Amino acid sequence: MNGLTGFSSDAQTLSLMAFIAVITVTLLLCVMTGPDRDDLGEFYTGYRSLSPVQSGLAIAGDYISAGTVLGTAGIVALLGYDGLSLTLSTVLSLVLMMFLLAEPLRNAGRFTMGDVLTRRSPGPAVRITAAAVTLTALLPLVIFQLAGAGDLLAVVLGFHADGFKTGAIVFLGLLMIAYAAIGGMKGTAFIQIVKTIVLLGASTAVAVLVLERFDFSLPTLLDAAARGSGAGEAYLSAGLQFGGDGLDMISAQLTVVLGAAVLPHITMRMFTARNATAVRRSMSWAVSTVVVTCLLIAIIGFGAAALVGREILVAGDPQGKTAYLMVTQAVLGTDPSAAGTLLFTAVATAVFLTLLASVAGITLACANTLAHDLVAHGLRRARLSHTAEMAVARGAAAGVGLVALAVAAGARHLNLQALLMLSFCIGASAVAPALVYSLFWRRYSRSGLLWTLLTGTGSALLLMTGTTLVSGSPGAVFPDADFAWFPYTTTGLVSAPLGFLAGWFGTVLGERRGGDGGRDAERLRYEAVEPTILAGVPAPGRDPEPVS
Repeated sequence: MNGLTGFSSDAQTLSLMAFIAVITVTLLLCVMTGPDRDDLGEFYTGYRSLSPVQSGLAIAGDYISAGTVLGTAGIVALLGYDGLSLTLSTVLSLVLMMFLLAEPLRNAGRFTMGDVLTRRSPGPAVRITAAAVTLTALLPLVIFQLAGAGDLLAVVLGFHADGFKTGAIVFLGLLMIAYAAIGGMKGTAFIQIVKTIVLLGASTAVAVLVLERFDFSLPTLLDAAARGSGAGEAYLSAGLQFGGDGLDMISAQLTVVLGAAVLPHITMRMFTARNATAVRRSMSWAVSTVVVTCLLIAIIGFGAAALVGREILVAGDPQGKTAYLMVTQAVLGTDPSAAGTLLFTAVATAVFLTLLASVAGITLACANTLAHDLVAHGLRRARLSHTAEMAVARGAAAGVGLVALAVAAGARHLNLQALLMLSFCIGASAVAPALVYSLFWRRYSRSGLLWTLLTGTGSALLLMTGTTLVSGSPGAVFPDADFAWFPYTTTGLVSAPLGFLAGWFGTVLGERRGGDGGRDAERLRYEAVEPTILAGVPAPGRDPEPVS
C-alpha cells in the first residue's frame, strides 16, 4: 500500500494508465467534434445540434463540478444534516432554473449572458459590465478547482512531492485551454457527457457497496455515520456547521439556491437548445441526472463517516475532499480483487474527468464573454469578422487559462473555499437579479441593470473579505490573521437583497431623470421583445426556428 489513504500500487498504476487514456480520448473528441471552420455559431453553440438528452447530460456535467462531487461528499461526511441540506439547495437551484429561467434565457440569448442583457438594454456599457461580472464570478471557480487538483492527484497516484503537485496544476491548466480553444461548445459538451456517464456509473457502484455493508438499511447507515462522525446526535440535526446560527445557515442556503444555477457557464448551455421544447427536455434530463448524482454522493458521504471516521477524513483533508476516494478504498478492503481494483480505477477516472471537464467549461464561458461581449461588441465600434472573433476567443481561452493556472499554482497551499463561495455569492447577488428583472420586469432600464450588476458584485466582494472564510478561523484563506467583521459565512443574506434593491432603485432614479419619455421608451423596448423572450415568437425580420 502507498500513500495516506492506502491505495494499492496496482490501483495507482491502473489509474495513471486510465488518466493517459482519458486525455487521449478527450483530446480526440475535441478535435473530431470541434468547429472545422471559422463559424461563430458552430464555436459558440455547436449549431444547436445536440439532442435534448445530450444537452441535458452536458448541462448536468457543467453543473456537477469537481467542487460539487468532492466537496459534497466531504461536507456530508463531516457535517451530516447541514451537508445534506446544502446538497439539496444545490438541486433546488437547478430546479428553479428549469421552471423560471431556462426557456426565456434560450429565447433571449444568442451566445453569452451579454446577449441576454442587451436584448432590451443595448449598448457597450452593458456589454463591458456583463463581461466583467462574468469573469469576476467564474475566475475564482476555475482557480479553486485547479488549486485542489494537485493534492487530489497526488493522493490518487501516490506522488506527494511539491513539484508533482505544481506540475499537475500546470498540466491540467494547459489541457483545459486546449479543450476550450479546440473543441468550442460542442467539443466541451461531449467531454461533459462522457464525464457525467462515468461519474454516474462509478458513484452508483460505490453507493451500492456502501449500502451493502449495512444490509441496505438507511437508518443503520445513518446511525453508524453519526457514531463515526464523533458528533453523536448533533450530526443528524441542523446547526453543526454554523454553530447553531440559523441566520448563517439561511444565508448559505439562499446563496446556493439563487447563485449556483445562474452562473454564466451554466446559462450558456441554454443557448445550445434547438427550440423551447428542446430546452425543456434538456433541463428535465439535467435535473434528473443531478438529483440522482447528488443522492448517490450523499450516500457515499454518510458511508465515509461510518466506515472511515472523522479523524482519518480530516487527516486526509480538513474539508473532507478525499472522502469519496477513502470510502471507495474502505468498501473494497485492503487487498481488493481485480474487480475492486478496476472499480477504484473507475472512481479515480471519474474524479479526473470531473476536474478536466469542469475547468474546461468554465474557461470556455470566460473566453466567449471576452471575445463576444468585451472585444467584439463592447470596446470596438466596427464589427469584427467571424475569423477575427474566433481568433480572439481562442486567444482569450489561452489568456484566462494561463492566469488561472498561475494563480492556482501559487496559491495551492491556501484553503481557497472562499473563492468557491464568492462565485455563488456573485451569482446570487448580481447575475440572478439582473436576469430576473431583464426577463420579466417591463420597467427595468439600462441604469437599473448597471446598478444591479455593479452593486451586487461589489457588495459580494466587499462583504466576503469580512467573512471567516477569509480570516479568523482555522479553515480560512489566512488562518493566522483575524480581520473578520461580517457575521455570516456567506454574503447572500445581505448582498442578494442589495442586488435586487439596487436594480429597483436604479430604474426608479433613471425614470425620474428621464421623465415620462424615458419610462415609456424602456417599456416600449421591452414590449417589442417580450413575445420573443417569454413565448419564443420570432422577432420581426427573423425566420422562425424549426420545431423538432
